[in-house]
Amino acid sequence: MSAPGASAPVGAAARLNGVQSPVIPVMGALIRQTPGTLSLGQGMVHWGPPAQALEAIRDAIGDTPCGDLGLHTYGAMAGEPELREAVGRWLQRQHGLDLEGTAVLITAGSNMAFHAIAQVLCDPGDECLLPVPYYFNHAMAIQLAGGVPVPVEAGVIPDPERLAAAITPRTRAIVTISPNNPSGAVLPRPVLERINQLCADRGLLHISDEAYALFSHGPTAAWSPGQGSGSGAHTVTLGSLSKSHGMAGWRIGWAVLPERLMGAIAKVQDTVLIAPPQLTQRAALGALAAGVAWCQERIAGLDTQRQQVLQALDQAPAPWRLMAPADGAFYALLEVQSRLSADMAMERLIREHRVALVSGSSFGLGGCCLRLSYGMLQPEALAEALARLQAGLWALSGERPA
Repeated sequence: MSAPGASAPVGAAARLNGVQSPVIPVMGALIRQTPGTLSLGQGMVHWGPPAQALEAIRDAIGDTPCGDLGLHTYGAMAGEPELREAVGRWLQRQHGLDLEGTAVLITAGSNMAFHAIAQVLCDPGDECLLPVPYYFNHAMAIQLAGGVPVPVEAGVIPDPERLAAAITPRTRAIVTISPNNPSGAVLPRPVLERINQLCADRGLLHISDEAYALFSHGPTAAWSPGQGSGSGAHTVTLGSLSKSHGMAGWRIGWAVLPERLMGAIAKVQDTVLIAPPQLTQRAALGALAAGVAWCQERIAGLDTQRQQVLQALDQAPAPWRLMAPADGAFYALLEVQSRLSADMAMERLIREHRVALVSGSSFGLGGCCLRLSYGMLQPEALAEALARLQAGLWALSGERPA
């Protein structure tokens, strides 16, 4: 009990009231309260890392005798040179990046890379343009940096002219995600080229989140804005092993950024992380050595689940619609005919129908929109989850199936 006249205990800073609350922990709590729920929520894949990653860990530990500090010391702030070079080769070979004038920064996942970039870019009140739907952690990182995330209703395939119209003297960057989280859309190369050129012309950074770069399933191939000659001066490319290599829990990602920003980035990285963990960097080297064919085989295997999702949702008439072709990543974005908010729809689907999707409000969407992720469930469990989802969506709409 506080003494009479004592001051109230210190609480969280008031500025955090303006930062969006993370939706995944909220969804997770609802799932734990509802045993038997099947999750079409969190964005993960059902496979683990390549055997080479595990072997690299075993070898690294075996090569560190007792009493030898080795892996137990701090490493290089930007990541070990061997891994930075390996990531650079991977990006050149698989995605055609032009690395001239750039530096590779290894981080604990690409979310940390985005956070570092936001810290470097944003003075209080500076703006970053986020085409709607955006990834919620991007908005949160900008807010934590004191910046202002500016949602732009530019379309699921963003119209560069609408983005151009949203630029102000405080704008610092435009953020794109392709293949897209949450919509599953793959942004066409001409659109990304125009946005990239817009950033070059207006002195902005184009932050290109490419965590799903290998996950293209339809007619449009994923294209990286960092491929353009000279793009390294104004483009930041974010990537990760979380999805393609089944290493979400290992927290290994990177940013390819203009070399001129590395001095500022070092202040953020050294403060937050000091240096990437050496052991997981060894695992990353092993994972990359497995080759792209290892990833492509597993990603191709997702087509069974993707077709299940598309067939389950292809009903007419139905009180829902796909907001974009689900041609990339492992997502489908649904707009539901319902008077409920997206947050309430998420809760009711879990509590009443034992199937979990993520509320679209977290991605800046109005109305009753929900993100479906099919990366985690095998076909039998997915079929059951989709049956529950169909029943739940009809119930949320207040209608009955035809």
